[in-house]
Amino acid sequence: MFWNEDDPTDVPKLPDDIIDLLFAIDCKSLPVDHAYALSSAVRALVPWFDDEPRLGVHTIHVAGSQNGWERPEHSPEALIMVSRRTKLTIRVPSTRADDLVARLQGRRIDVSGQPLTIGAAKPKPLSQETTIFARYLAADSSRDAEAFADETRFLEAAARALSALDIRVRKALCGKATTLHTPSGPIHTRALMLAGLTREESIRLQREGLGPHRALGCGLFIPHKGIDPVKSPT
Repeated sequence: MFWNEDDPTDVPKLPDDIIDLLFAIDCKSLPVDHAYALSSAVRALVPWFDDEPRLGVHTIHVAGSQNGWERPEHSPEALIMVSRRTKLTIRVPSTRADDLVARLQGRRIDVSGQPLTIGAAKPKPLSQETTIFARYLAADSSRDAEAFADETRFLEAAARALSALDIRVRKALCGKATTLHTPSGPIHTRALMLAGLTREESIRLQREGLGPHRALGCGLFIPHKGIDPVKSPT
């Protein structure tokens, strides 16, 4: 008897030169707007921080308003409670991963007066999902910053930036506007969800990011399976 199995369909190998490191943390509370403070605390421990353009520090995200708890307004003064399951996620070239873990694991940092102890890290590959979103997308210029006040102009600016990465916009949803506070002045951002990407486009966008201020968590895309978190509040 002859029994020839069909050859398995080859799946293109996706690049693994950029990964996310998920650090366990011990922290009771953080400012709602902690992007600058967190980035600065990590920068102080990593000598090559500013020399690595693909390093990105995700802001620490907790659940939204629910079960009677109302999420405070976005500001450096208001606090959010942090659960034990919450992670500190840093996007980094895989060649830097071991050194980053060695420099951060076991260290205690101060985030605007709130102590945070960094624990063990687990690597996580970039997602193959074709619907992804960024919580914060910052403007490249003052002209684009003005455009962020208008959803249509924001999406047009985002489409131009995506075109430069050879990514075609098929479905895009403009999310809520958020201001990140820094000593140099406010950074105006909006959330952006993209759907209908090819897998290669999704990976490319996650690897490259979009727009400036990656160290503050801007332009970092993550997988998304619904649209509610990026909808503007009604």
